[in-house]
Amino acid sequence: MEIICKPYTSDDKEAVTAIWNDIVRDANAFPQEFPFTDEEGDAFFLSQKATTVAWAKGEIAGFYILHDNNVGRCSHMANASYSVSKKFRGCGVGKVLVSDSLAKAKQCGYRGLQYNAVVKSNYGAIALYLKLGFNIIGTIPGGYRKADGTFEDLLIFHKCL
Repeated sequence: MEIICKPYTSDDKEAVTAIWNDIVRDANAFPQEFPFTDEEGDAFFLSQKATTVAWAKGEIAGFYILHDNNVGRCSHMANASYSVSKKFRGCGVGKVLVSDSLAKAKQCGYRGLQYNAVVKSNYGAIALYLKLGFNIIGTIPGGYRKADGTFEDLLIFHKCL
């Protein structure tokens, strides 16, 4: 399956916001508790250093957002979040998105990419990040509150560019 990455535009807002909101509702990966409206999503996605969509079979299969991990003296490190449509999970979209974000981060002058909050039960993401050369640099015990009120550990990942 051919997967093509393109920059996000406001024309993508409905599909991208729907994918994001599915993950928010599942409550096992993203910290947000409430879904975006299409307009809120559009403003959020446009505010990033980069938002890139992955197209497959004529539709948006997923996307990523890329931005500074922190401000000022820490702004040379990137952070990213990835969203893959349930329909396209297990088809290689995540690998394409992470690989594209690494190239984009380097192009933007970042020195590394750090994930601050990977839920420990997100096995697919963890396996992919390790396969692509990321290192686990820390654990935040009970750092993620699940929808049922229980807590799960978060992992912190890093990769130099």
